[in-house]
Amino acid sequence: METKYSADDVAATMSLQISSYIYTSMATFWTYGYVCSLHEEWTFLLLSRWTKVKFLYVVARYVPFFLFTSHLYMNFTPDENPNKCLILDHICSCFSLLSVLCSESFFVLRTYALWNNNRIVLAALLTAFLAAGVTSVGLFFGLSGTVPFQTSPIPGISGCYQPSDSIGFFVPYILLSALELGLISLTLVRALQTWQTANTHLFTVLLKHNIFYYACGLFCSVVNVLASLLLHHAYKAMFQDFQFIILAILATHMHLYLWHMDRHLHGSDALTLIPLSEISYGVVGSSSAGSAESSAVTGSGS
Repeated sequence: METKYSADDVAATMSLQISSYIYTSMATFWTYGYVCSLHEEWTFLLLSRWTKVKFLYVVARYVPFFLFTSHLYMNFTPDENPNKCLILDHICSCFSLLSVLCSESFFVLRTYALWNNNRIVLAALLTAFLAAGVTSVGLFFGLSGTVPFQTSPIPGISGCYQPSDSIGFFVPYILLSALELGLISLTLVRALQTWQTANTHLFTVLLKHNIFYYACGLFCSVVNVLASLLLHHAYKAMFQDFQFIILAILATHMHLYLWHMDRHLHGSDALTLIPLSEISYGVVGSSSAGSAESSAVTGSGS
């Protein structure tokens, strides 16, 4: 006798399958991008100095590997235990938050350096950054523990999802959008103030990078908010990690590009010996601020 399933069961099953396809595609895209830039990446890892910025790079670059491993395991391993799904989801959330925090840290440092290491700007940036981060962590882990996971009733379909339409799930993306709007506002204000005296190639590249990064971040945040409000089943969360991965790829590739640009300007032999203040003269109006910005964006400082 055939077993009949409701339309809701079929929709939930399709959402799980599509979610699995999306994560598989993202993992493939990330692996392909890593392989294509393998030579440049290992050149950077072997020749550049170990700094805080380089540590951020390593974390932002390689955390997605663990994120994909955890998610693919959760999506493709048959399991009907909601508690195990909750544990795996918490692990994935930890990797996601760590990735996006490191990615955003690059642009917090860039903005701080663009403002001549202004302590007021730093205090404002850290306050907004920490407020968004702490609130997001509390919402991610607080709400996920109160909403039970569900699995597909159709045999042979693996994966689990949270069916709740709780408003709290998209609040972190609103906070992230607000943070990025603040960063782009500070960047544009500084650009207008120093454009005539800091119209250098590095300044132009930084401005283009920052605006492109913020535009992608805002677009992905809007998509996640709309998906959380309008979609159901696993569709609601399938673009969340997509945003984190895109931001990590953009932040690390932009940083890698700037480092190689600086290496080309100074020469590979002098890479670890010559400070970066020369290429940043005029970027923010003073040589000391320029040196600080170069250290922030390339990780070559002491």
